Amino acid sequence: MTNITLEDLKPAEGATGKSKRVGRGRSSGHGKTSCRGNNGEGQRSGRASKRGFEGGQMPAYRRLPKLKGFQIINQRNYAQINVGRLADLNVEEISLESLKAIRKVHPSCDGLRILGNGEIKKAVTVKASYVTPSAKEKIEAAGGKVELV
Repeated sequence: MTNITLEDLKPAEGATGKSKRVGRGRSSGHGKTSCRGNNGEGQRSGRASKRGFEGGQMPAYRRLPKLKGFQIINQRNYAQINVGRLADLNVEEISLESLKAIRKVHPSCDGLRILGNGEIKKAVTVKASYVTPSAKEKIEAAGGKVELV
């Protein structure tokens, strides 16, 4: 087995080619304007294309809408139900799973929040991610229980 040294390395066949020699007369094939065209910004010396420049067309970073603010990556989607609607559900234990089973909340919801708007007379057990203090007071006054999950 032979050792490979840096002197043995060479580019693959066809990977390199002769550099374009411009400004060497018409017979070179790159004569007169040296492959720069006839007039305009591209023919002038010192021309460097700006980042994002698209030849005068409105560039993509100006065409596309900008995002405002920031986006929460792990945002939870909560279903919110007022206390006044709990008695109408005809369910003894109100939880996210039971509400999904009777199709009262969207299947994509991650948690349940009980809000305090309305009145309740029926005793129910509520298992929710969050219950407002007024909602908890109304549920317990009707003889129900509140569990935070």
